[in-house]
Amino acid sequence: MKKQIIFYFHLLLLVFIFSTPTLAQSPAAAPKPVRATPAPATAPAKPLVPSLPQSPLSDSSSNQDIIKILRKAKSFNTLIRLLKTTQIINQVNAQLVTTKSGGGLTFLAPDDGAFAQLKAGYFNSLDDRQQKALIQFHILPFYVSSSNFDSLSNPVMTLASDSPNGYQINVTAYGNSVNISTGVVNATLTGIVYTDKTLAIYHVDKVLVPLDFSKPKPPAPAPTLANAPKADKDNSSAEDDDKGKTNRATSGANAINLITIRGTIFHSLGLALVAAVTISI
Repeated sequence: MKKQIIFYFHLLLLVFIFSTPTLAQSPAAAPKPVRATPAPATAPAKPLVPSLPQSPLSDSSSNQDIIKILRKAKSFNTLIRLLKTTQIINQVNAQLVTTKSGGGLTFLAPDDGAFAQLKAGYFNSLDDRQQKALIQFHILPFYVSSSNFDSLSNPVMTLASDSPNGYQINVTAYGNSVNISTGVVNATLTGIVYTDKTLAIYHVDKVLVPLDFSKPKPPAPAPTLANAPKADKDNSSAEDDDKGKTNRATSGANAINLITIRGTIFHSLGLALVAAVTISI
């Protein structure tokens, strides 16, 4: 009996000894799932030109009526009048229709205060071609958003550019400022008047006078003196013959007159001599 108890005791002891390491080993911890960190959203480009408080709401349903937009913005009465008198508004409206599918226009609009800074009578001192070029000089033939002025390459062509080197501006954008230089005037864009996907109108604090207006005009070519036509030799000879004949005829007439006078004198002397002889007899 004791032997059986001892046997079971040793058996339990062996079971306990061999089972202890297995119980001591804890199962490996399952790896925690790694949560994907979402990429930060790209912040929209900050506009370089601020919006004006009185700017009309951008609305593509407004049919991009520039005159109507400028009237709503107020203080652009001079520009509206010049757009009409030069008929540039017709050109701009036609170009907007053809560029709605892409391209667009950018208008740098000086207000009434900017035009008041010009010398009195300046605009009227320009000829018709220069008046139109002055208004066209404020229009870029493509769309520029308020945050993309720093992407322009200088010099920048304008609607007045009639050649690759004429009527251009330089644009400098840094911070929240956009400056325009014409070589004569340095101006600043002070705010957005209107913008949509194809038309942008920005307020500029000065009238952009082109450098081309200050270039000296080339001197007018000297008039060419016309050479006198050479006389024809035959005509010259004929004229000489006529002159010779005239001179000979004149000489002959003078000789005849002289002979007539002498004959009269001799005749008178003869009569006098005859009368004297008769009296003496």
